[in-house]
Amino acid sequence: MNLLETIKMYFSFSFVIYAFIAGIMIAIASSLLGVNLVLKRFSYIGDGLSHTAFGAMAVASILKITNDSIFVLPVTVLCAIIILCAKENAKVKGDASVAMLSVGALAVGYFLMNIFSPPANLSGDVCSTLFGSTLILTLTKSDMIFSVVISSLVIAFFVFFYNKIFAITFDENFSFACGVNTKVMNIILASVIASVIVLSMNLVGTLLISALVIFPPVSSMYLFKSFKNVTIFSCVISVIAAITGLMVAIVSGTPVGSTIVVFDIICCIICKIISHTKKGIKR
Repeated sequence: MNLLETIKMYFSFSFVIYAFIAGIMIAIASSLLGVNLVLKRFSYIGDGLSHTAFGAMAVASILKITNDSIFVLPVTVLCAIIILCAKENAKVKGDASVAMLSVGALAVGYFLMNIFSPPANLSGDVCSTLFGSTLILTLTKSDMIFSVVISSLVIAFFVFFYNKIFAITFDENFSFACGVNTKVMNIILASVIASVIVLSMNLVGTLLISALVIFPPVSSMYLFKSFKNVTIFSCVISVIAAITGLMVAIVSGTPVGSTIVVFDIICCIICKIISHTKKGIKR
């Protein structure tokens, strides 16, 4: 059986189609918000929230909640707002609050899973949750629809509030002076970012979410200077890496999350080389 026949055979399974649809939508949503996080130097928030989501997912599994997103999503959103509110606190700075929440949630989540999960399943459950080994390939139709709906809302939010997001990304004080309620916008943005983090757990796992959010925008910034071009090309890179990573993972049997991140890294290296080459030609 040649490669094309193998790919065609895999696409006859509904779970593979669900994985690709959800993966593409999540890749677009995460790359859009990633541009904002990278430019505002808030990349660490994505990593912190992903660890928090792991802790919430551990609690959801212990409580035997069938659709854990119903529990994980609001908890992660709440933590995102707490981090945002603590950012300007004189006693507990933003980076300290992120570290406390992320490490604490990760430790508590693993602690609870050790106590309440059957020993035989613990290693596989933790590996899948942390690295997204097979999660994206186990999505049901309802999971896929949920991912598409949330991702579509995130994309619609970004498009509808594009000008305000652009303004607060580069100059929050000037935006406030122009009448933009920056505090409300930041809370909404933090909530949206938390939603994308929860979705991304299905694609690459909790420990690799930051790569999904950071690499495409950084790759794009090597080649473009304008916010619009960076945003568009970031989405393109993210989708290419997601599709290629999923294809390779399904055909070769490698872990889905890490395979996607590897292609994100490759894209970043290629963009860096192109950027250096263009600078060398100009000189």
